[in-house]
Amino acid sequence: MSIGYVTLGAADVEAALPFYDAALGALGYERGEPSGGWAFYGPKGGSPCVGICKPHDGQAARAGNGVMIAFRAASQDEVRAAHAAALAAGGSDEGAPGFRPPEGTEFYGAYFRDPVGNKFCVYTA
Repeated sequence: MSIGYVTLGAADVEAALPFYDAALGALGYERGEPSGGWAFYGPKGGSPCVGICKPHDGQAARAGNGVMIAFRAASQDEVRAAHAAALAAGGSDEGAPGFRPPEGTEFYGAYFRDPVGNKFCVYTA
């Protein structure tokens, strides 16, 4: 069994797209044509995908406490590129690219939040 998709809330889907275009684009994810108030991003020809939409319950879009989505990158360069793209597109830093733990040599990751506050990790191991 694998993850098929993840959805994230946005108060204004169109306004959220530049952030996701930059951050997920750096990982090779492509945005499909927005439809019905939704925008989906996925790796070319595959899954899992990420959907951006207004919350169905009509409440404010907000980040979940303790929730984080991690994207596996192909290289340390890709980790750095995604982190830089996310920050340049309005995201906030939650941990610069580097090894975790700092003396490690296997898990290389970076952490950031989108403008709503959703937390992401991009890593390679």
